[in-house]
Amino acid sequence: MKIALIIPKNGTESSRSFYDYRFYAEFLLSKKYISYLLAIPTLVSLTPRHHEIRVFDENIEKIDYGWQADLAGISVRTMFAKRAYAIAARYRGLGVKTVLGGIHPSMCPEEALEHCDCVVTGEAEEVWGTLLKDAEEGALKRLYSTGSHVDLKASPAAVRDSLSRTRYLQDIVQTTKGCPYHCEFCSVYAFDGQKIRSRRIDAVLEEIRDITSHRSAYKKKNAVFFADDNIIADKKYARELFKALKPYNINWSCQASINLSREDELLGLMRDSGCGAVLIGFESISQKNLEAMHKQVNQRYDYTEAVRKIQSFGIMVHSAFIVGYDFDSETTFDELIAFLRETNLLMPLINVLTPFPGTELFKRLEKEGRILHKDWDKYDAKNVVFRHPTLLPEELKDGYMRVIRDAYSFESIWRKLNYYWDRDFWKHANEVDPVKFFYRFAFALRLLTLLSLKNKERSRFIMKVLPRVFNPRVRVSTILTMMAYNDFAYSVREHEALECEPASHHTVDGIVSPLTAAGAAEHIEKSPVHPGG
Repeated sequence: MKIALIIPKNGTESSRSFYDYRFYAEFLLSKKYISYLLAIPTLVSLTPRHHEIRVFDENIEKIDYGWQADLAGISVRTMFAKRAYAIAARYRGLGVKTVLGGIHPSMCPEEALEHCDCVVTGEAEEVWGTLLKDAEEGALKRLYSTGSHVDLKASPAAVRDSLSRTRYLQDIVQTTKGCPYHCEFCSVYAFDGQKIRSRRIDAVLEEIRDITSHRSAYKKKNAVFFADDNIIADKKYARELFKALKPYNINWSCQASINLSREDELLGLMRDSGCGAVLIGFESISQKNLEAMHKQVNQRYDYTEAVRKIQSFGIMVHSAFIVGYDFDSETTFDELIAFLRETNLLMPLINVLTPFPGTELFKRLEKEGRILHKDWDKYDAKNVVFRHPTLLPEELKDGYMRVIRDAYSFESIWRKLNYYWDRDFWKHANEVDPVKFFYRFAFALRLLTLLSLKNKERSRFIMKVLPRVFNPRVRVSTILTMMAYNDFAYSVREHEALECEPASHHTVDGIVSPLTAAGAAEHIEKSPVHPGG
């Protein structure tokens, strides 16, 4: 069979997403994208070799509907479920059998079945081979479900050969699945379970060797994001993994819980093996909110001290926060702004609370009649899709806008960059991976092309930062990252797509029935974070 595997586009032309990395592509004068969904190379690894496969990632390329596929498999996350349904409809119109899988169809199989020929719920490892055999015999079933979580030690390594690998800025690797915590807003434990499952370390290293053997001029750092929900959940395994990674000279980032701050040995091993950044879900500075969201582990830590400790090892802390939990008020936003200024957190990820299908939060808000609508395009962590106890939807959206625009104003960016430069924060990274003069010079020239009277704030920032570009303490990739986040923060329109009408007035094709990171980002496939320079 000829099999098309599809990654729907993240975001639209008219609406910017924190995850679309459009500014990077524009700055680099290319169509490169941050990374791919790991589900697709996993499916490739499970597909018998007599099948012909093509992968289409809408973030970097158009789908070639003229390639006459027999079967189209589409990986679906909630925020682009409608786009996935449209792609499936197009293929079905061409007589192609369609399969939807991923977290959204797993949580909403009845809805997904209205838009395709077949749905896979849960992990695909145990059912994909059977599904393909049934499809070859013309006996494709409507639903394939995994009875239990798969044994990762028996799972094959992801195969990336079908990807347009020169178009991605970093690779994705998974070493464990599962999360022992049960945060109300998070769908991870509902999908992957609470038991920590680990891959064989030699299998992980095999993937790392494959990645490092495909060097390109743009990707000399071999940037890798470990998509584990909490890379230190199994500390013994983590210790062995970090030791094994050291010889491979990769620049990697990950996600971890805040208790990493009390693990000096692990922090040292992470630094020595190339870890540049860790994403931690702080979620809220309100103890009442942390209690309401069942984030008990965070209640035992001083955030400021935790950040100081982790960053003392030269590992950047990427923080994630949620605004809109029940105990938030009009003062919450100013309090969060003050906290971000005080701690100098360089790249805070701010999410509007989003009740994703399958979470306890979704079930609670739906029971309380507080879900405003189920227009999945708006379930993107920047729009308000539920009714808050005390804040109007526009008040919550305005507060969110105020936080991200303060955190990513050029004034704030300049202040925080100087804070880290003065402390020579990237000393270790600059020693093991120095930025060559040629790249600094090219970066400076590209900055000059962005000078414009129409954007005076950015132009003033560029003129201040230009002399620093040639300082060996400075990581130019970090400057680019901060400029990209500024671009996003100021592209979000006030009240953009704000929906305040009752839920009964909003349907998705007649349906009235739903992953880099904490909060909403934990559902939005653990969106990759920048490796930190």
